[in-house]
This record gives sequence, C-alpha cells and structure tokens, in this order.
Amino acid sequence: MNRYSKFRFVLLAVLIGVLFFVTSGQSIAQDAAAPAGSGEAATKTPDGLFKIILSHPDGVFFAIITLSIIGFSLIIQGFMKNRASVFMPEETTTQIREMIGQRKFKELIEFTETDPSFISKAINPALKRAPSFSSMKEAMETALGEATAEQFRKIEYLNIIGNLGPLLGLLGTVLGMINAFAAMQAAEGNASPAQLAGGISQALAHTFMGLFLAIPCLACFGILRTIVDRLTVRGSMIAEELLLMIKPAEAKPAAANAIAAGGKGPSPAVRKMPAPAPAA
Repeated sequence: MNRYSKFRFVLLAVLIGVLFFVTSGQSIAQDAAAPAGSGEAATKTPDGLFKIILSHPDGVFFAIITLSIIGFSLIIQGFMKNRASVFMPEETTTQIREMIGQRKFKELIEFTETDPSFISKAINPALKRAPSFSSMKEAMETALGEATAEQFRKIEYLNIIGNLGPLLGLLGTVLGMINAFAAMQAAEGNASPAQLAGGISQALAHTFMGLFLAIPCLACFGILRTIVDRLTVRGSMIAEELLLMIKPAEAKPAAANAIAAGGKGPSPAVRKMPAPAPAA
C-alpha cells in the first residue's frame, strides 16, 4: 500500500470520527439538558438530531438528500476509477510496447481504438498521423489535453455539489426563520417558545444538512483532483516514451530510399573520396 492509499484511509477514518463525534456530542448534550428531578419532565428528552432533520421534509430537504446521494456515488466512482490499475493498466502498456517492438502498427491502431485506457486514448490519434513524426506529436499532445480535461470534468461535479450545499442550507435557514416570524405574527407577538422552536429547528437543520453535504464533497474533490493530476502527468510521460519508440521507424524508409536511389554501387560521396595513400 503506497502513501496515497494510506492517506485516503486516514482521511476516511477522520471523516467517520467527526461524524461519530457530532452524533455522540448531540446525544451527550441532550442527556445533560434533561432535568435531574423526578416526574414526567425528568423522563422526557428532546428529539434526536436525525429525528429533527427528518421532521422537516420540504423542498430544500429533498434537494439536499438528492445531491447527497449523487455526491456519494460520485465519490465512490471517483476513487474506484482514478487508480493506476484502472487509469493506465500495466498490461495495456506492456502490450503496446510489444506491438511497437514487433512493428504491428495496424494491430496497434485497432487495439488502441477500442481500449479505454488513458495511454490508448493518447496514442491512437498519433498513430493515425503517421509517418510524419511532427504531426504525430501534435496529435498526441492534443489528445493528452482532451483526455486530461475529460478526467477533470468527471470530478468537477463534486466541486459543484460541494458549493451548492451551503447555499441550499442558507436557503433552508431563511425559510425556517420566515416560518418562525410568521408564527410570531400569527400569535400577535405573544408566541410561545414552543411555537418559535419549530421554525428555528428547521433553519438549523437545513444549515447542518448543507454543511454535511459540502464538507465531504469538497474534501474528496481536492483529493481526487490531486490524484488525477498525478496520474495524468505520469500517463503523459509514458505516452511520450511510447511515441519516441515509434520515431525511428520514420527514418528507416528515408535511409532505404537514399540507398535505393544510389544504386548498388557506392554513394557519390564515397566515389569522390580519394584513395588511401599506399603504405610506406
């Protein structure tokens, strides 16, 4: 296990610990807030955090829940696909090297056309521009830029969801405060704390949900962005190395044509060379 995998596990453990601390702290606070006396007031405890959240099923609530499911799916998908074994499998790179070494360029074009790895996506457009090496290099650089941008676009949705979380929470907070003041107005200024508690709890519940959505999404987006950057740079270096393995094939036909044009005899440069002086 490399240091990046260890970092992921440590971060996941920290997030789980924070969640456990928040829920445990809520329970401890509720137990401490319960009166120590006897009777019904002593046995009655406030609602739990998740029960308070679920007691306000409005449009903001369902929007945050939907984005949470999408964000969780994107996080799992991002960590599963952005691995070296999936991003650029060693077997694929080895097979491409063998095909280049055996000069099976037709089979190589067909293989990279269907292979979904990062290396194949970079090499395939370059092979179609042969035999001009400058055109091949230009095509590969364009393909690398597009493939890299595609990988970053896939994780960009986590950044969008993470930024929408606090905004939706703020929207829910405003709606909750509106409900609280509406209850006060309906009671002509004589609203009891119980009547105001509903709107205030709705406001704070939405704020908590928005933050609970934003923090994991933004944290995982930062980690995945670093992983994608590292993998794309490594893949670009491997693709350039493979392209340089194809470059000598461009010079060989030119050398063969020069030899054929000169005939079977020595080249003109050789003919003009003076004969070596006899040994004394």
